[in-house]
Amino acid sequence: MVDVEAVFRAEYGRAVAVLTRLLGDIGLAEEAVQEAFTVAVARWPESGPPPSPAGWIITTARNRAVDRLRREASRADRHAQAALLHVRDGPTEEGPVHDDRLRLIFTCCHPALAPAARVALTLRLLGGLGTVEIARAFLVSEATMAQRIVRAKAKIRDAGIPYRVPGDADLPERLDAVLAVLYLIFTAGHTAGSGDRLVRDDLCAEAIRLARLLVELMPDEPEALGLLALMLLTEARRPARTTADGALVPLPAQDRRRWDAGLVAEGQALVRRCLRRDRPGPYQIQAAIAAVHSDAPDAAGTDWAQILTLYDQLTAYAPGPVVALNRAVALAEVAGPAAGLAAVERLDLGRYHVFHAVRADLLRRLGRGREATQAYRTAAERTDNAAERAFLAARAATTLPGG
Repeated sequence: MVDVEAVFRAEYGRAVAVLTRLLGDIGLAEEAVQEAFTVAVARWPESGPPPSPAGWIITTARNRAVDRLRREASRADRHAQAALLHVRDGPTEEGPVHDDRLRLIFTCCHPALAPAARVALTLRLLGGLGTVEIARAFLVSEATMAQRIVRAKAKIRDAGIPYRVPGDADLPERLDAVLAVLYLIFTAGHTAGSGDRLVRDDLCAEAIRLARLLVELMPDEPEALGLLALMLLTEARRPARTTADGALVPLPAQDRRRWDAGLVAEGQALVRRCLRRDRPGPYQIQAAIAAVHSDAPDAAGTDWAQILTLYDQLTAYAPGPVVALNRAVALAEVAGPAAGLAAVERLDLGRYHVFHAVRADLLRRLGRGREATQAYRTAAERTDNAAERAFLAARAATTLPGG
């Protein structure tokens, strides 16, 4: 029995990308894919899954979209007529997709769109993330994020933005947004915004695949190399991040012998390539931080002074409250939990569960147990990921009440 939800997670972005190429209309492509999945939910439990679930979704979506376009074109709808003319003949069953998803990213990252809208739209279309998950990633309200996505789709349609990878001369102006999209897709997979599982393997794998394609497309761009290195070094830890029953294992407690040595070696080699180019940027610095962690045989052997220095450099390139929060963690290891807590308390990140989790840990280390327990509870309330919530609730329940 095929799990339709699993097919959705794995194939939604690919199906939207393929349908966008076939139809020339992102909005129509997304609606058609959503309708195809609705049909699958109704049919597959009774009829059984097709031999190729992904191909079935793409074919069904295409047929539904064409039927709709024909109806609307007969009513002199100019957008429907244009889209109908754009439909390509040829097979649409499952097969090599080449760079359809990369094309979709570059389309969504067109400079005519606002930067935040570019990233949000791509996460919605390619990652199949819900508006709530994307809003959480941007630390904004669901309503605000929904408006951004609707406006971005309308802009692409009305401005006739082409669905293609731009020419070499146009690549640099879109690179920052493309890198941000890939990073957020990976982040959304590394710690899923909701659900029972800590990790969404499909999003992590897709982000890495697209990052590799981007490096092939722009081999001389060090930030593309840096992002790929960051992903690989982070993904290397995945086998040790959970127990056999799916419980979260924090970084200091992880068995580093379970880290993927091949990914560590590849990521570290990419970091060295970046260092030789001497053109530092935010993703390269984050990759260097991950490389320092991967160099340590255990948590006690971590070179926190070097990590703090790297966070100081990252702050210069990409200042922001989340970077400041991560720097505070490193500061606590170098100068003690009181110094780290002082830095944390200056941040306005009340909606971010990691802020409360970091604060709780520092309070616990300072012996302020009652405050730590409340902070752990607040952190647990602000995450929809079951594994994170269980871990934080357990910390709240076992923190001594002293202080």
